[in-house]
Amino acid sequence: MQSSELSRIPKVDDVLALRAVEAKCEAGFRDSVVAAVRAELASIREGLLSGALQEAPSVGRIEAAVLARVERNGENALKRVVNATGIVLHTNFGRAPLPKAAVEAVNSVAAGYSNLEYSLCDRQRGSRDDHVSKLVAELTGAEDALVVNNNASAVLLALAALAKAKEVLLSRGELVEIGGCFRVPEVMEQSGCILKEVGTTNRTRLADYARALSPACGALLKVHTSNFKMTGFVESASVEELSSLAKDAGLPLIHDLGSGVLNRRIKTLVPMLAQHDEPTLEDSLTGGADVVCFSGDKLLGAAQAGIIAGKKAYIDVMRKHPLLRAMRVDKMTLAALEATLRLYRDPARAMKEIPALHMLSASALEVKEKAERLLRLFSLGDAATLELTETAVQAGGGSVPGGETKSYAVAVGPKDISVDELDRRLHAQKLPVVGRISKERLLLEARTLFEEDLEPVALALAFALEVRP
Repeated sequence: MQSSELSRIPKVDDVLALRAVEAKCEAGFRDSVVAAVRAELASIREGLLSGALQEAPSVGRIEAAVLARVERNGENALKRVVNATGIVLHTNFGRAPLPKAAVEAVNSVAAGYSNLEYSLCDRQRGSRDDHVSKLVAELTGAEDALVVNNNASAVLLALAALAKAKEVLLSRGELVEIGGCFRVPEVMEQSGCILKEVGTTNRTRLADYARALSPACGALLKVHTSNFKMTGFVESASVEELSSLAKDAGLPLIHDLGSGVLNRRIKTLVPMLAQHDEPTLEDSLTGGADVVCFSGDKLLGAAQAGIIAGKKAYIDVMRKHPLLRAMRVDKMTLAALEATLRLYRDPARAMKEIPALHMLSASALEVKEKAERLLRLFSLGDAATLELTETAVQAGGGSVPGGETKSYAVAVGPKDISVDELDRRLHAQKLPVVGRISKERLLLEARTLFEEDLEPVALALAFALEVRP
């Protein structure tokens, strides 16, 4: 069976002789077309040998796949994808999608010149911090704020500016590793501070910090555990407890908040955050943290950035540090961040217009109705089985560790190809569709689909299964 199917794979010259492929060659793309033909035929051969394909595709399918490859080769490598995984803050997909107000702001400043570092009032050089720092302070009650390129940079800058060559106390239970093998202790080492571990993995009390204090200490650090959560016989010191200890010792308390929930009001509006008690910037500051670092592209729902908020005296020290220039953000990031933060002035508007918050706060019924709308768009005949199925998804991006929320997906069971092959074909679309495989079915999660994604997903699935109207 396998050898007979392998023998059905056409030769390179035979595919090049197909009308549409030949026309593409004559249009001046011969080298690209030849490379696409060879790559497609190699992929088919590999699929048959591995068992991912049960039979060789039709000549028409091969022709279409080659043309699609040629087109993809001429496209930008960085492109939009349809996120049907259900993970709202998918790190591999760029985390939070921007609200329309932020996209418009980016377009405005990117297309021409801007007052990035120019004061229109004073008619002289200004600071790029001014566009966002006062807004962060207004929304959080912080004395001052500073923006760098991501949260790891924010922590690195805070430690380098406030505790270089000094000991920084950190619980052993907070020595975390986040995505991409980035470890908090290694970031601390690069700052020039000296990590001093206190407590144990599962239990760290205030007394552990107090015993570790010495004239060599430069700061206390508390870290959000990001992508894991400990349960059972556990204990940790609160921000309030650590703040009191740090204040008595004359040291700054730095809190790596990570996820970036701005305030309690937003937390109450997103059931998943309230249920799993995700910490907020407001809680950290009112609890006594002197410096709080958090991400712009996680639960805040804006562009990638690291935001540092807190006491002005400490922010001023960081603002003058040489590392800041290496970590500063560009005009487009600042434009997106400012526009997103302005939405927070009206929490109801923020919940509606910031995609990450809207997706996370959508009720199970809303998600189910969206999945049903998607299901009604499919017309696949006998090419696949379709079923509406209840699922549970995570926020993603290291936010709300251990937390899940109820969701719904359309489960697709292809008949004539493997689920891996279906997944590969959907990845190869001009607008790639990425779902998740579970129990030999491809799940298309509705929670992370925009309304405008539904029809393209239905068309992409029909094309991948070779279903024609």
